[in-house]
Amino acid sequence: MIVANQKRKENIAEYLLYMWQVEDLIRANHFDLEAIRKQVVERYDQPAEVKEEIARWYEELIQMMLTEGVKEEGHIQLNKNVIITLTDLHLRLLRSPKEMIYGAAYYKTLPYIVELRSKSGQTNIPELETCFSAIYGYILLKMQQKPVSDQTMEAIKQISSFLGILSEKYRMEKEGKLEIEE
Repeated sequence: MIVANQKRKENIAEYLLYMWQVEDLIRANHFDLEAIRKQVVERYDQPAEVKEEIARWYEELIQMMLTEGVKEEGHIQLNKNVIITLTDLHLRLLRSPKEMIYGAAYYKTLPYIVELRSKSGQTNIPELETCFSAIYGYILLKMQQKPVSDQTMEAIKQISSFLGILSEKYRMEKEGKLEIEE
């Protein structure tokens, strides 16, 4: 909760990837709040009332996952809404004549998106979700200390750069510092 709130303010892409990790953490702990308390919540160097607030946050996420039917895979609506919001911003940025740098970053990333969608067979998921899935997959490979090909690294670097620009535009818009001409 503390990390999520901070990431949401600073970098929406990191926030979403963090929330996907939280979903997987909940799954790995078999939706057992007591296990999460022991494995996660108790490790926070926080007062008891803050730890209780963190535990309630995990409990709410567990309930969302169970209610929304994402026990085995998928993402809660809260996280899907981030993709929807970012997709809306992405499309507005692409239409804006003032956002040529953003457009160039997107078109430089597009071949990787097309290739990833083709390889996964999931052409119906949003392009940005494909980007986040690629980064998340890379993070999982690194955590498992598995090798990553040079071609994959090239794609990850470009996708990360693109998502970084999008995240910055999102932050600027939230702060009222982004004017998009359409």
